[in-house]
Amino acid sequence: MNIRPIRRFLRAAGTGVCAVLLAAGTIAASPAAAHGTQATGFVPTSTVSAEELARLGPPVPFSEYVAAQQGHDSGDTPRHEAAVLSADDPDLKQECAKHPEADSPAGWVKNRFETCVHRHYDVVLRREDGTETIGRLQFEAWLIGFAYDGQRKVDYVASVEDIIVQTFNGEDAKTWSINQEFTYLGGPVTAPGTQRRNDLLGAWNSNPTWSLTYTSPDKGPLFDQGNQQIVNTTVTMSMNVKSPSAPSKGYQDTDAAHSDVRFDYAGPTAGKHKGTVFTAARVELVMKLSDPAVRESARHIADAQNNPERTFPSFAAKTIPGAKEPLHRLVDREEQKKNRAAAIKTCDDIWGDYTKSGLECDEYPFASTKEGANKGDRRYSARLIDGDDNGKGGNMIGEVYSVNRLLDGDPFYVKIVP
Repeated sequence: MNIRPIRRFLRAAGTGVCAVLLAAGTIAASPAAAHGTQATGFVPTSTVSAEELARLGPPVPFSEYVAAQQGHDSGDTPRHEAAVLSADDPDLKQECAKHPEADSPAGWVKNRFETCVHRHYDVVLRREDGTETIGRLQFEAWLIGFAYDGQRKVDYVASVEDIIVQTFNGEDAKTWSINQEFTYLGGPVTAPGTQRRNDLLGAWNSNPTWSLTYTSPDKGPLFDQGNQQIVNTTVTMSMNVKSPSAPSKGYQDTDAAHSDVRFDYAGPTAGKHKGTVFTAARVELVMKLSDPAVRESARHIADAQNNPERTFPSFAAKTIPGAKEPLHRLVDREEQKKNRAAAIKTCDDIWGDYTKSGLECDEYPFASTKEGANKGDRRYSARLIDGDDNGKGGNMIGEVYSVNRLLDGDPFYVKIVP
């Protein structure tokens, strides 16, 4: 198991930016619920008027809240210090913080092996009868996921950080609890012994991080018998916030985070013989027009994507997939041969005999895709290019398949850059 990224996350866990705006002991009493709302328990601040939020004032770090209740100088109480985010720091959590899409249930999927979710929560607490606002809670929830090329497992590191609170009229934030619970759909999958953590704010504040591992049964190599042991599952994390003051009205986010995971033992067709990937990742083959090794291959693809009507076979309104419309890997070698034969026929029809020229017939979409020349829709391009260039381009395609564990039918895109 490669635990390096998890260790990096554990070192970073508990850090965050939290400005101290007001000492906990000086918070004024809250007014009654604004505009006659009957919401009770913890509810999102989006349900509260801006006027009422302004009257509530700012919350403070939980550690300072506790220190103030105990009559201590809040400056003597340890609290989470701000993390310095470096633009060149490779840590996944720090990268995640820079991506707005991370604040969504699907999160930011960096690649087939790394994903993260970073959710910001801001809720207010009303008494059970809905007549009075008695608190406010803000916190950051993180979920970092690691899949592996070589193991049928996926690791998650979850946390609750940067807790800040505000209470009124005798309410005690130390009695509030946050629950994170994981479930999975699909299998067979072996879940960790504990999929739920329900703790008071103090426990989260002092120990913000916990981890889970999901595996899928491994029967050994059966791919030569046609069994790739493919298992698809969706892992979901829910969040729940409660207070004894409104025990039946906890705040619930049933889809705080989720990720689609695939386990396989596909053999040599994809990377190491077995592995796990996050299937929502966007896979791209990137070729540079400035790369002398594949300049002609890149130019052919760029022309096919941007000016398809100028490629062969030529016809009006021709379009070729790969840039915005994905290609899909084709593993069947016999079908690949049919794609190549169809492309070569086009080259023969246009350029005649080129066997001694050092040129080869290059096809796009690639013969190793289901959108190849033999598909029958004529949405392809065939062109003569340098043989060495063609071979190196083919190697790049194979590397994308292997590195990303692309199996038969898996989608990917092709991007040409200067």
